[in-house]
Amino acid sequence: MTESTTEPARQDLHPTPAAPAFEAPVPFPQDRGCPYHPPTAYAPLREAAPLGRVTLYDGRTVRAVTGHALARDLLADPRLSSNRDRSGFPATTARLAALRSRRVALLGVDDPEHNTQRRMLIPSFSLKRIAALRPQIQRTVDRLLDAMELQGPPAELVGAFALPVPSMVICALLGVPYADHEFFEERSRRLLRGPEVADVEQARIELEAYLGELIDSKRREPGEGLLDELIHRESGDGPPDRDQLIAFAVILLVAGHETTANMISLGTFTLLRHPEQLAALRSGSTTTAVVVEELLRYLSIADGLLRVALEDIEVAGETIRAGEGVVFSTSLINRDEAAFAAPETLDWDRSARHHLAFGFGIHQCLGQNLARAELDIALRTLFERLPGLRLAAPAEDIPFKPGDTIQGMLELPVAW
Repeated sequence: MTESTTEPARQDLHPTPAAPAFEAPVPFPQDRGCPYHPPTAYAPLREAAPLGRVTLYDGRTVRAVTGHALARDLLADPRLSSNRDRSGFPATTARLAALRSRRVALLGVDDPEHNTQRRMLIPSFSLKRIAALRPQIQRTVDRLLDAMELQGPPAELVGAFALPVPSMVICALLGVPYADHEFFEERSRRLLRGPEVADVEQARIELEAYLGELIDSKRREPGEGLLDELIHRESGDGPPDRDQLIAFAVILLVAGHETTANMISLGTFTLLRHPEQLAALRSGSTTTAVVVEELLRYLSIADGLLRVALEDIEVAGETIRAGEGVVFSTSLINRDEAAFAAPETLDWDRSARHHLAFGFGIHQCLGQNLARAELDIALRTLFERLPGLRLAAPAEDIPFKPGDTIQGMLELPVAW
């Protein structure tokens, strides 16, 4: 199945743009010209695959992994560290650099500490636990679509649907009051996008203070949710202390709604821009589960996993030196021709499950089962309930996020 040819002949929305002349190393990250394609200026990195070099915002040069097989090998290699405290750990923006001194649960620690943290959380994200959540996710999706239909077209899909679906679900899972959603959504946005370093630091302080107070109240009066379970759980490792609970809550709350909200909005935009592929979904000739996996590969919204080498590593005929930073460009890794035939094509017939949209190795996304369930239910129900769904503005006029954050739509005007 090939990409629709009904797209307007606009350069930044063209499915296979010509590579511009560019001298390596390539600046990273860069803005996408089209929200569902990697930046055209990354072309030299493809040519240098599986290992190239990029320059970061501060002029520092680091290694860039763009090959699928090499990425799997290195993401599972304990000689690469996720600990931001280590000398040489890269930062792709000034905002990230400002947060290096603050520990990040799960994503920012290595074993054995990482294994201890992950073991505390795994039961809450098992396939069985997520399967039990599916009826609740479906009810949430239905209520939001009921409200959209009652209001009538047009609608802004990010605010009306894409953001509140995962926000409501993660609040219910963690035991965070959804009544406070505007507070933590706004702090999450500032934490991830700034715009200034001071905004990031203040958002983190305010979010941690809010969650600390919530945890204190749950210690006094237990409720329902993952945070309550962690506070009162008896295990061999003992319950997490207050600082650990806050760190868990921050990463789960922020990542739990931001990533899925962006996948819903950008996935919807992408489907509406590919009418032939959307028709296959609507006709039932493919399943939403298949569509979700291919969209995860195709969109690669979290582009730029970061590591630092603990010792010299010989790979691809080169040496990554101890102390060198390493960036994994998932948008290129997931379009490696050696792993995916015709990778620029949105193809429901391929098996895309081996994509690295959720990472790989010990740091592979803990919430991937939840994300898949939310995307499956949200996209399937959206296009079933609104069969006439369409963009309510020219595609080229709809704003999307810059390249230095999680990729997605800033807004998505639709009608039906």
